[in-house]
Amino acid sequence: MDFLKDLTIGIEEEYQIVDKESRELTSFVSDFLEQGAILFRDQVKPEFLQSQIEVGSKVCKNVQEGREEICRLRNIVAEIAEKNNRMIVAAGTHPFSSWQDQLVTDRERYHGLLDSMQLVAKRLLIFGMHIHVGIEDRDLQIDIMNQMSYFMPHILTLSTSSPFWLGEKTGFKSYRSIVFEDLPRTGIPERFDSALEYDKYVNTLIDCGSIDEPSKIWWDIRPHSKFPTLEFRICDCTTKVDEVIAIAALIQALVAKLIQYRRNNQTWRTYRPSMIAENKWRAMKDGINGSLIDFGKKTEGLVPSLIEEIIDLVDDVLDPLGTREEVEYVRTILKNGASADRQLTCFEKTGSMKSVVDQLGAETLEGI
Repeated sequence: MDFLKDLTIGIEEEYQIVDKESRELTSFVSDFLEQGAILFRDQVKPEFLQSQIEVGSKVCKNVQEGREEICRLRNIVAEIAEKNNRMIVAAGTHPFSSWQDQLVTDRERYHGLLDSMQLVAKRLLIFGMHIHVGIEDRDLQIDIMNQMSYFMPHILTLSTSSPFWLGEKTGFKSYRSIVFEDLPRTGIPERFDSALEYDKYVNTLIDCGSIDEPSKIWWDIRPHSKFPTLEFRICDCTTKVDEVIAIAALIQALVAKLIQYRRNNQTWRTYRPSMIAENKWRAMKDGINGSLIDFGKKTEGLVPSLIEEIIDLVDDVLDPLGTREEVEYVRTILKNGASADRQLTCFEKTGSMKSVVDQLGAETLEGI
């Protein structure tokens, strides 16, 4: 299994910048970057709205390095926030702040997005987490993207952290996913037979003026346009570091397993994107407490049982990857609930959205 050492990890997170007194989102990213310029270097950057800040790890040779990076970055950002009577929150949506009150970051890319998407862009008060897995071979990237699509709803359930929108319970565990899919070129990716076919698709969109560069394709998985990675984009910004690392480890293990299949002239069966979208809808709605469709058996299965099957599937690659402990934490998520479940429980107990924000702020820094 020499190929396992090539499966590097990168993690990007989009944090909320919250005022500690009002618990509202606050436009502070420019001051953030100015105060932390030397510490951040190129690992922290603004996002579309000024109440958002994005961090990105270095290329990590394993999941344990990924943990060190995310802890370091959360620490740095949290320290600057604290000095300015603010805090950072890792969750897919803010429980009650309104998109109408947010300021767009003054950069050409974001003004271009606003011009082209109008009200759809203005509503993007959402926060995600992206996991990169290093795959040099571009045809292999496409093959793994095709196969991994099946597992994306399962992964989403573990990250769900956006049950509230504008101060209301949405009835969804990942309302961020609902908002994001207002954009074009989102959701479960298309199927491609090769990197060449994918490139033709991208070039057609560019030639026809639909996009100006490949990063405007916002699927749940995509080949990164600049780095030799497959980028997994389906997750809500995930609250606890232990959860982040468990999800990253499970994704890496699944990629490893599917590459192992390919080397043995085997493959995971692929299904229509529209069928997988059925499962994604269920994942957005009910998270780990719901059921997903097992398309092979043509039956429904409870999410915990299906994720246990995935953990069993990747069992033989966990020790070579050195991630058994990290993947084992997935069972803790299934037992104790994902972030969305804990937020809802907090609100039921307190009746206070501000208490939910306080809980999120505390959990964001837990264990770092």
